[in-house]
Amino acid sequence: MEATTTPNRREPWNKGKLVGQKAPLKLKAIWAIRVRDVCHGEHVTARASVLQQKTQRPVQFEITAPTREAVETWIKTARRKSENYLFPSRIHISSHLATRQYARILDGWLAKIGLNPAGYRTHSMRRTKASLIYRRTKNLRAVQLLLGHTRSERTVRYLGVGVDDALEMAEQTEV
Repeated sequence: MEATTTPNRREPWNKGKLVGQKAPLKLKAIWAIRVRDVCHGEHVTARASVLQQKTQRPVQFEITAPTREAVETWIKTARRKSENYLFPSRIHISSHLATRQYARILDGWLAKIGLNPAGYRTHSMRRTKASLIYRRTKNLRAVQLLLGHTRSERTVRYLGVGVDDALEMAEQTEV
């Protein structure tokens, strides 16, 4: 006599979710969001440098004029001081904005401009700038430096472009 038992089946964590690498944002979406970047003290500079958490290497990036204006307005409105984080935490346990809170804010921005938040994540912001620079200039080396990658092959894979084409362009820009 065989006993048939059905084990408790758990639903997969990713059922119905978009998993894997998320798409970069389109330029139209960036302008709709008006990204506010970091600054040092009360003076918002045209360029800033951040230390990548994963590699501990500095990566320099440009802060556009509209973004600088927005950051300056925020600093004045929120009465931020040079020793404060630019974006404070909602709770007082941490003094800076948490990654999860940033993700919630981004989801709100995306929903407001009519995009599905499930298709994008905070890393989409990083991929967007890189893909826009590559699309305009075809300068793989510039994108590699922006992302802080040590190998051009990694940048090619990150951008999702044809490996042979991108490496050939990279060799041409190095000459």
